Amino acid sequence: MNELLESLRDHRVEIITSIVETGYMIGNSMLFAIVVGLPMGTGLYLLRPGGPFPRPALHRALNVYVNVVRSVPFLLFVVALIPFTRWLVGTSFGTTAATVPLAFVAAALYARFSEQTLLDVPEQTVELARSLGASPLQLITRFLYSEARSGLVLSLTTVSISMVSYSTIMGVVGGGGVGDFAIRYGYQTYEYDLMYTVIVLMVIGVMLLQGAGSLLARVLDHRSR
Repeated sequence: MNELLESLRDHRVEIITSIVETGYMIGNSMLFAIVVGLPMGTGLYLLRPGGPFPRPALHRALNVYVNVVRSVPFLLFVVALIPFTRWLVGTSFGTTAATVPLAFVAAALYARFSEQTLLDVPEQTVELARSLGASPLQLITRFLYSEARSGLVLSLTTVSISMVSYSTIMGVVGGGGVGDFAIRYGYQTYEYDLMYTVIVLMVIGVMLLQGAGSLLARVLDHRSR
C-alpha cells in the first residue's frame, strides 16, 4: 500500500495531465455530438420514409454515414482517418488530433441514439404540432425535443461513457489520456497496482457520469411530475 501511495505521488503530475487530456478529448467529442450528431439524428427521424418531411435520398445518405462510421472497428478508423486528421489540424499526433476520430464516432453514435429516442415520441405529438400550424423549427424544438429531452440526455450520457472507453485507445496516435497513462506507467513498467488503481478511478468516473446523466434525465422527464 505504501509503495502504491509513493508511486501515485511520484506520478501525480502525469496523472493530472492524463485526466486533463481525457477530459479534453471527451469534451470536444461530446460538443461535436451535440452540434452535429443531434441535428443528424433529427434529420434521420424527419426525413425517413413515412416521416414528417420524407426525403429518401438525403435520408439514405445520412444513414450510410452513420452505419459506416459505427461499423468500422475504432482502431482501424483512427488509422484510416490519419490523412484527413493531418489535413484538418496540421498533425496526426497529439491530443487535438485524437479528438478528430472521436468526434466523428460520437456524432454517428448520438445521431443513431437520438433518432431512436425521437421515434419513441408519440405520433400524436407531431399531429398536434401540425394542427397548431407549427413551423418545422417549432416542431423540432417545442414539440419533439421537449417530449424527448429525458431520452436525449440519457443517450448523450451513454455516448459520453462510450467515449471514455474509446479515448483509452488514443495513445496509438499520441493522444495521451488516462488509458495511455495506465499502459505506459502501469503495465509496461510492471507497476500493476498503479494500473489497477487507474482502472478503478476510471470506473468510479464512469459511474459518476452515469449517475449525473440519470439524475438530469429524471429532472427533465415531465412524466415523473
